[in-house]
Amino acid sequence: MAASSLTERRKNETRLDIARTAASLFVADGLRATRAEDIARAAGVAPRTFYRYFATKEEAVAPLFAAGAQQWAEAVRRAPEGLSVPEALRHAVADALAAEDAAAVASLDWVRSLLRMAGESAALRAVWADACHASEETLLALLVERVSAAEPEPSPELRLAAGVASAAVRVAVESWAAGGAPAGGEDGLAALATRCLGALDAFPWP
Repeated sequence: MAASSLTERRKNETRLDIARTAASLFVADGLRATRAEDIARAAGVAPRTFYRYFATKEEAVAPLFAAGAQQWAEAVRRAPEGLSVPEALRHAVADALAAEDAAAVASLDWVRSLLRMAGESAALRAVWADACHASEETLLALLVERVSAAEPEPSPELRLAAGVASAAVRVAVESWAAGGAPAGGEDGLAALATRCLGALDAFPWP
């Protein structure tokens, strides 16, 4: 079990290293000019290793999107039990998107650059869409734990709640990426996402 866990951890580290390398090359040289072989060489892996992890060069940045979604999910999970669903979501946004350190700011800068490129790349938009869908499914599972753990299947209302909340955060991220506001502060991503979630207060949460 320990050996298997170590192997998976190394694989995840390799995937993330390739993802960061791909994003860096996309920003420096442009998405169109960057080849999968360029990414592999810069990441210090063989092309066959690259293709073992990713089918296309655009898919190489999927771990960066997934990392942000994972932070969001963990923040929802950590939200105090006594909070209502809207309160827990706002708490999670402030926790996950606050950009309080250099690493968080750098990560959001990657996301901004990649989403701007996605405007001209259907393949990159598809990677982002897949990440958003996966994030919604994760959020649904977490909301089930919070409000209806005894139910065998989430209700349609809870599915809708997860979809609406996920859409609010996605719109906030995309709107922030399209503009020039800083990552943190009063005009930052967390503040914008909180505003978007605030529009959902009238939603009939389960």
